[in-house]
Amino acid sequence: MKRGAAKPTRTGLERFLAREGFSYKKARLGLLAGPASIGPGYCHALDLLDAALPGAVVALFGPQHGWAGEKQDNMVESPHGRDRQGRPIHSLYGETRRPTPAMLAGLDALLVDMTDVGTRVYTFAHTLSHCLEEAGPLGLEVIVLDRPNPLGGQDMEGHLLSGDCLSFVGLHPLPMRHGLTLGELARFINRRLPRPAPLTVVPCENWRRSQYFPETGLPWVSPSPNLPTFESAWVYPGQVIWEGLNVSEGRGTTRPFNLVGAPFINSRALAARLGQLALPGLAYRPVSFQPTFNKWAGEICQGLELFPLDKSFRPYLTGLSLLQLLLELHPESLKLKEPPYEYEYRRRPLDLILGRSDVYDRLAAGLPAADLAREWGPDLAAFQSEVFQFLLYD
Repeated sequence: MKRGAAKPTRTGLERFLAREGFSYKKARLGLLAGPASIGPGYCHALDLLDAALPGAVVALFGPQHGWAGEKQDNMVESPHGRDRQGRPIHSLYGETRRPTPAMLAGLDALLVDMTDVGTRVYTFAHTLSHCLEEAGPLGLEVIVLDRPNPLGGQDMEGHLLSGDCLSFVGLHPLPMRHGLTLGELARFINRRLPRPAPLTVVPCENWRRSQYFPETGLPWVSPSPNLPTFESAWVYPGQVIWEGLNVSEGRGTTRPFNLVGAPFINSRALAARLGQLALPGLAYRPVSFQPTFNKWAGEICQGLELFPLDKSFRPYLTGLSLLQLLLELHPESLKLKEPPYEYEYRRRPLDLILGRSDVYDRLAAGLPAADLAREWGPDLAAFQSEVFQFLLYD
């Protein structure tokens, strides 16, 4: 390491394993985790915990995409199962999205080690919220082994979620890009519950809010199948909006979320109009691509490939700006997706994603996305003031 270089980040998992003030040798533990729950040597949290605390982990819990992250497409449920040692694997994205008292029975604590991606609609934080809700009345301790927010802890984007858009992609008043770690989110959420759970957060070491994931020294492992790189997670807060429209977000390609397109899009015209907006930190190119599954599977889509360049990039503003341009260029072809979406059967999916029911209609009426962004200031200032007490870093 060069003199003066930042020390590599140590995750909450590493600190827990090193017993830095945490001792659960005789406890019966549950573990909520996913494929990116890794520690030193790329070893999974479960293997490391089994080695450090033999026999302690007695039940496993999997979020969306499954315990092993094997469910490729969006909104595909996972069944319950058992691991090679016969331990139950409880799916929290299937017949239920919250742990039942029977699943939690006999546990002394529930360990949570998941990689969040700093975006309100990413469901891992909402799975954690349901765990806190169920653990509170039982007096069951929840221990969050914290990890860095890949998009840093300073930049935030978006209005706060409004009450009429509550769903499994938005349970609490967060902006689209919230700037918190999962441990900080747990502290914020738990305080809002009528019966908070006993909560312990094991913080990371050597992480600063200014750091994006490549600066941590940690390896990137896909937290879910369609976020294969840090760059895909970087654009995700804006590109996830296409889940609510008849536009491909690149699922079924090797560049999910970095690609946006549909057969009806004029990619050259879109690129030209996007250039006129001079969005910060963004490069892009017109492309053609053919998804193998999800929207427009097997059809040639025209669109753009997005390349975030530096920390001035604003993913949510970029996504809304692209939506604004497609409404201008292809108003007859661009369509809203119909319900259901994430277990909601009446409301427009895009409204649930955007967190407000008026955003799409205002863009469709001609409001520039930049004008929407100027409205975020008071919301974000209020949010920063509210969550300040729950911050763990800097």
